[in-house]
Amino acid sequence: MIRRTVTLVLLLGSAASAFAQTPTEAITGEDVVVTGRGLSDRPGDAAASVVTITAEQLQTNAADRLESVLADVAGVQQFRRSDSRSANPTSQGISLRGIGGNASSRALLILDSVPQADPFGGWVPFPAYATDRIGRIRVTRGGGSGYYGPGALAGTVELESAAPTQVPRYMGSVAYGSRNSLDTQGSATLSNDRGFATLSAAYARGDGFTPIVAEDRGSVDGRAPYEQASGAMRGVIRTGTDSELQANVSAFTDRRTRGTAFSANRSEGADASLRLVGHGDATGRWGYSALAYLQTRAFASEFASIDAARTTATQTLDQYNTPATGVGARLELVPPVGADADLRLGVDWRDVSGRTQELYSYVNAQPTRRRVAGGSSTTLGAFADASRTRGPLTLTLGGRIDRWWIADGRLSERALTTGTVYTNDHFADRDGTEATGRAGVAYRVVDGVSLRASAYRGWRLPTLNELYRPFRVGADATAANAALSPERLSGIDGGVTIAPTARVSLAATVFWNRLEDAIANVTAARGPGTFPGVGSVSAAGVYRVRQNLDAIRSTGIEIDAEWRASGPLFARASWSHVSPRVETLGSAATLDGLRPAQTPRDLVSATLGWRRDALTASATLRHAARQFEDDANTRTLAPATTIDGYLSLPLTRALALEARAENLFDARVEAGVSGADLVERATPRTLWIGFRLRGS
Repeated sequence: MIRRTVTLVLLLGSAASAFAQTPTEAITGEDVVVTGRGLSDRPGDAAASVVTITAEQLQTNAADRLESVLADVAGVQQFRRSDSRSANPTSQGISLRGIGGNASSRALLILDSVPQADPFGGWVPFPAYATDRIGRIRVTRGGGSGYYGPGALAGTVELESAAPTQVPRYMGSVAYGSRNSLDTQGSATLSNDRGFATLSAAYARGDGFTPIVAEDRGSVDGRAPYEQASGAMRGVIRTGTDSELQANVSAFTDRRTRGTAFSANRSEGADASLRLVGHGDATGRWGYSALAYLQTRAFASEFASIDAARTTATQTLDQYNTPATGVGARLELVPPVGADADLRLGVDWRDVSGRTQELYSYVNAQPTRRRVAGGSSTTLGAFADASRTRGPLTLTLGGRIDRWWIADGRLSERALTTGTVYTNDHFADRDGTEATGRAGVAYRVVDGVSLRASAYRGWRLPTLNELYRPFRVGADATAANAALSPERLSGIDGGVTIAPTARVSLAATVFWNRLEDAIANVTAARGPGTFPGVGSVSAAGVYRVRQNLDAIRSTGIEIDAEWRASGPLFARASWSHVSPRVETLGSAATLDGLRPAQTPRDLVSATLGWRRDALTASATLRHAARQFEDDANTRTLAPATTIDGYLSLPLTRALALEARAENLFDARVEAGVSGADLVERATPRTLWIGFRLRGS
């Protein structure tokens, strides 16, 4: 992994040097601004439900973490309620619009156009994204694997790296918090009329809290410490009057322990990308974006069996290494088709490979067997996206066709000492073609009032983790399924946006989605017993198998509002109400009519604040309604309401005292219920005090 990353870094450096040596005479036009962004936003986005999070909102979040910032957009949710300090990393897939999940993301997260989900498992490495280095987030609710490619079933979350116009030349923060926690970030930018370079780093650690609630704990339960670090380098240079080269290199490391012996998790990764962007215009210049990227990931995790009295933890599995690689490229062209029209044409390619390596079947505290499971998958797509604006009317139409391949699937299980082969499966290669798209319309009724509607279809390929890796959570065990089909979603939505002034806006959207062949962890039996693909399950456990359900249907409403008074007051609110239901027959017929696991009906976020110059104070209320832990709807997670607080008090022009409070009133936020009815909680009250430096 390190060798590949170093190689690409050298290539990026060579390319940047070559462009840096371009004669200055070749670059003219003093008004040219190096943005560091990709192509401009599409006019057709007016037909979609889009929420924008600014750099200012990012830097005034109580948790100072990306997943907490995304929670301000109701409907964006992880598979579990825990954040990236205490959750198992494999549970941190993201989704939208109540279509459920199984820890793999059903919304597409991209950073500067590069897909960010783990190449093996589809979860999101949240500690890799320091909020200081993000300039803007755009959340597009509603699917359609058209413009950004496969994976955007429920929507797209676009992260953009910060540009010099969005952040000061240097900035940093340090805070000390509850349970001996430390949170630091820092970045610096050098810029001139030819471009800019940014260097940033972040570090966080803490002794952690005890995940199991007090009434269920035993002597085996303790705190769950964490330690996380990330760094990024970014360079952007002008290569012509309307073009720029952008080079990104980043890396992260993440250590978490889940509160008992033999529950440590370790993640690390490095990314590199190179993007050449040309900003066309109506005079005849073509716009274009050419992107190439490499991702490397490694993941390790331990698992334990704990006795009923919770006094003894015995190691049951050591997932000692899960290497994965993602490589891809994207080419996009924007022909000059007139001032009132926009056309995007392009192709993209992504190849992922990975495998899990595990030691299991422990006897006398020693593993007796080794498992290796993994494979590769590839998608190659071509797309077109067009929009036309005539007066108050905007029409948009886009589509793509993808070819996909799943190959080299294998599952091997052998005895460590004798080499006896227990399983040696090589799964058949598969391929297929998917056609998807999106159409929409927006109409400005009067100034400040617009109507919109869209219809879309998207798809997602099963992850390598879903296809090949069995896993355990506590006493429960889930078998993989190499025959899983791709998921396909069809949906429609419509809404209204009311913005009578620049200071007030209200957007409401209703939607209907149907996710066909939804991949779910389906309960097949209860322990005790020995079951295919996982082996022994105790009496306290449940045996599940990954399966394609016939469908998950979800309908709902989303409301977003913002108010900025002429004085220092401001307010934001977001509410998502969904009514999802499983539609299935056959072996999973008992699930028909039930709600997907980990899907609350209501998610609410509301912020009230006061800002005058550098003095800022705000409070954020979040509410998650009752949800079910399991597909059978037998284990319930109670509703949870939390309040966060933020205060920034300027000491000098550049330095401010900062106080933050997460879950101020220490509400109980249930994050999971195991087969033995043990309740796990998310972050309790956490208080922070520190300083933030913002240079000119």
